[in-house]
Amino acid sequence: MEKYELAAALYDVSHLTGRFVLRSGRTTSEYFDKYRFESDPALLGAIAERAAGEMPSGVDVLAGLELGGVPVATALSLRSGLPVVFVRKQAKTYGTSKLAEGVDIAGRNVLVVEDVITSGGQVALSTLELRKLGAVVTDVLCVVDREEGGVERLAEHGLKLHALFTAAELKVSAAL
Repeated sequence: MEKYELAAALYDVSHLTGRFVLRSGRTTSEYFDKYRFESDPALLGAIAERAAGEMPSGVDVLAGLELGGVPVATALSLRSGLPVVFVRKQAKTYGTSKLAEGVDIAGRNVLVVEDVITSGGQVALSTLELRKLGAVVTDVLCVVDREEGGVERLAEHGLKLHALFTAAELKVSAAL
């Protein structure tokens, strides 16, 4: 699927209008409902195919952030053959009490995978925790960058954002 076709499909499926409160606390009149594209096997497969071509070199492990990054990272793992860890917002208090479930990440180059990034706040927090576990994290891959400060905030934490699409690209593609 061509980039503009995938962008138009994502927009058609996931773009909502109304009044929405974002994780950052800000309100918006437009929202990208990530679960609509993450739950569609054809779209998720096309996203994984495009994401595989956007990954920086040298990645050892994918890290899908709870909850939205998990399906994207899983699909990308199946496409790329790389192992994946599932990263909680906070370590569970029972069982293994792990923050990152899956393969060992200590000393490995980990690519953080997220669905939609607005301010980059949760990605920054999760990256800090992954680094405490010994992961080498320099890059983040997301499906949609809402273009609301995420690139700059992540850069402050030594992270480069690779977005498959910006919010503007989705709007333009949908209008074609």
